[in-house]
Amino acid sequence: MRELLSELRAWDEAGTPFALATVVSVRGSAPRDPGAVMAVTADGSVAGSVSGGCVEGAVYEAAGEVLATGSPQLQSYGISDDEAFGVGLTCGGTIDVLVAPFAAAADRAWLRGVTDSIAGGEPVAVATVLPGAAAAGARLVVRAGGAQGSLGNEGLDAAVTDDALGLLAQGATGRQWYGTRGQRRMQDVSVFVQTYAPPPRMLVFGAIDHAAATARIGSFLGYRVTVCDARPAFATRERFPTADEVVCAWPHTYLSDTEIDGRTVLCVLTHDPKFDVPLLVAALRTPAAYIGVMGSRRTHLDRVARLRAEGVDEAALARLASPVGLDLGARTPEETAVSIAAEIIQHRWGGTGRPLGELTGAIHHQQQEQRWRAGPEPGPARHRPANG
Repeated sequence: MRELLSELRAWDEAGTPFALATVVSVRGSAPRDPGAVMAVTADGSVAGSVSGGCVEGAVYEAAGEVLATGSPQLQSYGISDDEAFGVGLTCGGTIDVLVAPFAAAADRAWLRGVTDSIAGGEPVAVATVLPGAAAAGARLVVRAGGAQGSLGNEGLDAAVTDDALGLLAQGATGRQWYGTRGQRRMQDVSVFVQTYAPPPRMLVFGAIDHAAATARIGSFLGYRVTVCDARPAFATRERFPTADEVVCAWPHTYLSDTEIDGRTVLCVLTHDPKFDVPLLVAALRTPAAYIGVMGSRRTHLDRVARLRAEGVDEAALARLASPVGLDLGARTPEETAVSIAAEIIQHRWGGTGRPLGELTGAIHHQQQEQRWRAGPEPGPARHRPANG
């Protein structure tokens, strides 16, 4: 919904009725994940996408029906590859799409509160009952301070609120199942919980040309980017116009005073021991999802020896992506930033880093995403040779 904030708010202010289509579950390969949205107004205007074009026409028609009847619909779209020119997903997967009306003033007021929270960076989750055994379309808005609305009864509200807060803490979105009164391990009622956590953070240490390029691609990927360097002449807004903030401080001091969660990525680009070693000692105590460190192979080996001398154990060293980046043959700061971003994406989704044309099987790695959002897990040693 972040992608559609401006359109949704403009339609709300104009009193324009619209239907909102949301991907609530995905089976197999699909172009977009749960939470992808597409909005259709009563006069036929369209914003957003649920499939990148495969089923948008069918969703458009469903939106018209929903606006006419006022009742939400749950539609499934899936198709086998040998029927790929029909209405469905050419990739062979299946998506479930909830199409709900936002015509009444009460609906628009509810959505206005949610979009205000999203725009203001306030974590918020929205739980919606899907058609089935309970009141389809009933909504519960969950924030840290409590919940608003109701899904039908106190038991269901309490169970969903608890789960929504857990999903919100992880930055995860998904479909949940309950008994009619919120009982666990039952599948009578299906509820889609969509979370809007603040963007994950990317902390870039070292105010060099590579940092400027990394900050740009970090912003492009949706991170809130901070550039930090202890040198006032280098840590300036003019040199990093795309960063959300530029901090002049000793890196390890700044990191020690900064909240780090399991979605945060750290890019250490200083390759100077007096900055790197104390910073990495501090970084390896955090739950950061990714810690990438720039430097040549010789610098890497020297750095690892210094960290061992500081008492860093092998399990902690195994978390380092050092030297940073995938082997793309990068030369320029911009190419190196792409290499770093590629490794972050690979780490996030559990990809191989190999050309897809050389592989078989599923393209998307959904389960790895859940581990990323919940925080890093121990893995094989990553202080391995790579391009520096």
